[in-house]
Amino acid sequence: MRSANLLNDFAFKYVFGEDCKEANDALKSLLTVFLERTVNRVVVKNSEIVKDFSKMKSPRLDLLVEFDDRTMVDLEMQLRQTKDNLPIRFSYYLARLHGSQELEGKYYGELKETIVLVFFNVNLIENDKMCNTFTLRNEEGLSFVEESQDRMKLRTIEMAKLDVNKPLEVMDEQEKMIYYFLNCHKGMDDSKIKMMIEKDEVIQMVEKRVETISDDGWKK
Repeated sequence: MRSANLLNDFAFKYVFGEDCKEANDALKSLLTVFLERTVNRVVVKNSEIVKDFSKMKSPRLDLLVEFDDRTMVDLEMQLRQTKDNLPIRFSYYLARLHGSQELEGKYYGELKETIVLVFFNVNLIENDKMCNTFTLRNEEGLSFVEESQDRMKLRTIEMAKLDVNKPLEVMDEQEKMIYYFLNCHKGMDDSKIKMMIEKDEVIQMVEKRVETISDDGWKK
């Protein structure tokens, strides 16, 4: 069994956020699977882990990603419940990201889409869906703006909802990747991980990144 564990937020950022082609390819695959849109090119805006924590509420280990159309995605791996309310925290992340756009001399219609994509390993939302997207709507579900004009989205991935006993052959791409996140530290000792590494091109791409975290390198 190896030490690399993608449920560690430092490892998650290293695998998907390092400034190299392999990490960028893995990141594009991840975003394509969970945003359900084709991702041809992305740029990581904060590829270095922030080192000055003195003025921050907590160390930022997120990935800030920009697409070709300047859509901004804040990608988070939130592993632990804290004293701070997670839904409120995620709402804050979305508001902060959307409000960070430079608008001087521009119209509000020029604001670009912002998405917070957050992975967490607890159950928060009262439905059976592992992936949920939230936008601005009223109490009856009526959207505040037209769907094509909705510039703020919160995409949640509740990994704890995955049925880990589900046969691999009936898992969809999202379920496979979540299973990999939860169990990749087992490597070939896990039969499903072994099969995915051997046959699934997307998982193979991510696995190449995970393999770069050697025991010695990861301790450093």
